[in-house]
Amino acid sequence: MKLQLIVTLLPIVLPLAHGAPARRDTPNPGLRGNGSLLGYSPDNEVGGDSRPDIKYTLVPGQKENPDTGSYLDFEKADNPQPIRGPTGSDDPGPSMSAFNPMCISIHADRTEIIAGNYYYDRINSDKLAPPGTDHGETINAQWPMGKSTRFRGQICNNTNVMPDATLMAGVDMRLAPAGYRELHWHVASEWSLVLNGSCRIQAVNENGETFIDDVTAGDVWFFPPGVPHSIQALDDGVEFLLVFDDGDFSEDNTFLATEVFLHTPREVLSKNFGVDVSAFDKIPDDELYIFKGTPAPEDIEKQNVTTAAGLIPRAKSYSYHFSEQPAHEVAGGSVKIVDPLTFPIASNFSAAVVTVHPGGMREIHWHPTSDEWTFFISGEGRATLFTAPNAATTFDYRGGDVGYFPKSNSHYIENTGDEALVFVEVLQAPEFTDMALGQWIASTPKQIVSDTLNLSDDMLNNLKTEKQYVVAGSSD
Repeated sequence: MKLQLIVTLLPIVLPLAHGAPARRDTPNPGLRGNGSLLGYSPDNEVGGDSRPDIKYTLVPGQKENPDTGSYLDFEKADNPQPIRGPTGSDDPGPSMSAFNPMCISIHADRTEIIAGNYYYDRINSDKLAPPGTDHGETINAQWPMGKSTRFRGQICNNTNVMPDATLMAGVDMRLAPAGYRELHWHVASEWSLVLNGSCRIQAVNENGETFIDDVTAGDVWFFPPGVPHSIQALDDGVEFLLVFDDGDFSEDNTFLATEVFLHTPREVLSKNFGVDVSAFDKIPDDELYIFKGTPAPEDIEKQNVTTAAGLIPRAKSYSYHFSEQPAHEVAGGSVKIVDPLTFPIASNFSAAVVTVHPGGMREIHWHPTSDEWTFFISGEGRATLFTAPNAATTFDYRGGDVGYFPKSNSHYIENTGDEALVFVEVLQAPEFTDMALGQWIASTPKQIVSDTLNLSDDMLNNLKTEKQYVVAGSSD
């Protein structure tokens, strides 16, 4: 358990910045003081502004034992304070305004100077007042997409902002009606979940087999490395999540059709296509990347170009109409899974879309063979990442955030809001699997569990030997 001592540094900083008013010898004192200010002197007046009167009300759960770790809803608090039970202290802050002061956080093994942000604290209560069960230091497992730079219609999440997310990177992209993501290909594999709207996707593989399909919110597509493809938004525009199997991936590393033409000698292009050099006089003088084009025809057959090789076989389809798959209902919400068992072309991408009702939680689990890259679609939640041997950090999430949980590191995701929490878990695995803490304990001989954890027979007799996936909240 860590003890937090909050000390405002404002009275220290301001005299250094503005001089010591009590020793002004002229109407406008110089830049520096004099030797009389050094060390102790009986003539020195000690003191200054009195500590401000801090007015606040503790939120429900804040007086509990810190190890209980109840969620503290600071969004509705007028002046949230870093207090849990007997630990922590009130925080004066500079004029109780937008920013918390610097403070000193004392841990068992280190002392830190921290600069806080008042508004950030309100939506990240588990950072301001961590549960007593948090300990040590894990990786940073939370990043809001909104803090990433918006660049050409996309927001990217990779190792630049989450250095430990080495297996996967993500992009949230929006196309206006008739907007294109221009013809391109990648070195990395591209897995996508459509978040809203609809679009037409098209591709050609190395055998010359062609593919075209319309996908809508909730559907998934996948393009293997090196397969050229394009995306065009339909009438209502489209927003989609892209996940790549390389944590260092950047959309800037995409191979674009415009760039290929711009950086190949026109004489070579002429010879390659069997046309006059003048045919390339009007090619764009820069990449298009994302641009608005001619709206796609309603009849998709008009764009169904085929070669002698024919169409890509259905079993190797680049799209999967995940939106039409019914969700598996459980006590606390629902789960539905798409992985290579049903979507074979996505050879190492496995995902689950999870819905958690208010008060419920994705049960405590871990993935034995893969890191988990999580995108929060809507709602509010929190998760505690546990890393062996004894490090644990609790993070708060909301729609648009990314979470990252390394292989075999246990975690849960709890709905802390008033509406459904929806997120997608993405693994680099040939099948979606997890280990559930509840199933493990329930499937272990009771004597072993009792000897280890001192749990009562009543509790052990009520454990469920099947996975719960999403646990319902209590009626309280």
